[in-house]
Amino acid sequence: MRILQVSAELFPLLKTGGLADVAGALPLALMAAGQDARVLLPGFPAILAGVRDLAPVAEFTAPWGQERFGLRAGRIAIDGAAAPITAYVIDAPALYDRPGNPYEDATRQPYGDNHRRFALLGWAAAQLAQGLDPAWQPEVVHAHDWHAGLAPAYLHFAREAGATRTGSVFTVHNLAYQGISAPWNFADLGLPAPAFHMNGLEYHGQVSFMKGGLYFADRLTTVSPTYAREIQTPEQGFGLDGLLRLRGGVLTGILNAVDDQVWNPATDTALVQGYHTPEGRHMAGKARCKAVLQHQLGLAERPDAPLFILVSRLTEQKGLHLVLGGLDALLAEGGQLALLGSGEAWLEEAFRERAAAAPRSVSVTIGYNETLAHQLFGGGDVTLVPSLFEPCGLTQMYGLKYGSLPLVRRVGGLADTVVDCTLEDMASGHATGFVFDRFDAADYERALRRAFALYQRAPDWRRVRGNAMRRPADWATAADQYIEVYRQALESAGT
Repeated sequence: MRILQVSAELFPLLKTGGLADVAGALPLALMAAGQDARVLLPGFPAILAGVRDLAPVAEFTAPWGQERFGLRAGRIAIDGAAAPITAYVIDAPALYDRPGNPYEDATRQPYGDNHRRFALLGWAAAQLAQGLDPAWQPEVVHAHDWHAGLAPAYLHFAREAGATRTGSVFTVHNLAYQGISAPWNFADLGLPAPAFHMNGLEYHGQVSFMKGGLYFADRLTTVSPTYAREIQTPEQGFGLDGLLRLRGGVLTGILNAVDDQVWNPATDTALVQGYHTPEGRHMAGKARCKAVLQHQLGLAERPDAPLFILVSRLTEQKGLHLVLGGLDALLAEGGQLALLGSGEAWLEEAFRERAAAAPRSVSVTIGYNETLAHQLFGGGDVTLVPSLFEPCGLTQMYGLKYGSLPLVRRVGGLADTVVDCTLEDMASGHATGFVFDRFDAADYERALRRAFALYQRAPDWRRVRGNAMRRPADWATAADQYIEVYRQALESAGT
């Protein structure tokens, strides 16, 4: 099949979260499975700089009027990949050439023209489905998250007009971010009036790109089976649970995977020494990674101190107030904390204050550094992901692969990927981490105590760590599931 992946970001060119990792890995997995997969990206500076051999393909008119934009094509070379990814890039400097965060201005407010910036992404996908590039026309358009949410809407109305027979798939990576804008922005979208309706993009009087994708796509997916069930409930549906229940028959939860070319402790060049665990051996490299990391971060160089790591957006959704509240207990037990992330100002300041008060036990790095992230997983003993909700979560998967046992709340993809260290699961060899249920301090701190207790039992710790590192997390399995969804979308489109 000819499959067009539509995303606002893609690793290694541009990354603000897990969406980029999926957008970079899935096309490669599809290509390895014999599919003809390409990507469509907005022309952010980092993307233009990273796509090789960019050449003009066509020009097209914006949905809001006579403004013209260019479409270019090139190649994205991924280390270790058998072949580069063919990428289409929208050439629109007035919309995309802005410094810093691709979605927000310097005051961390969404850009006022985001509706145009990301309508253009969906519009370009629909134009490709109607022959914009005479040399290649997708059979399926796979749109990722709200930024690409209008692609299924544009395709729906193009199909009604007989202009294409392309199928559409829409993936929810995080339902909390919905691309909502003012109702008067609908006039810029180039959609017929009936699209701004309860059965369409209208959401409490506003325009919702997320709802457009959910309503108009032929097939829906999200990034874990548990999250697929959760978003159909009022607690996790963010006001869209009714629509999701209505469309539950075309919704599939497909668990994200880990790109072994990028996240592999045996070959990771960011680590001072690689390591792997055939039957629990060859782990000396992890001990060295921990010692070097402790020295690098100014922490006390203590091999006996369990090192807890946090690599996260700093938001309350991630349960970081639980980490702050439990930090005294963590330090009293002799643990250390190393954090990398950015987000809400009060959380950034609170963690900075804790690091300043105990610099030999707490390290805080505000921002994002891909190399340091790899080093944290390489040297860490426990990866903290105590989220209120978590569609899939890649952080805990990196922790599993690098032998940094995840401590997570039983929700979304965390529930699907981490097995608690119960006596039964320890005995069966399934245990891979620490899981708590209630989103409160008491349950979180009980999980902390269980992590400390296991750490003191070195043979048990090594056994669980081996279980974690051997857990399968391959993209080939996920790609096969997506291919089946694409076939279903083609059937729905009548192709």
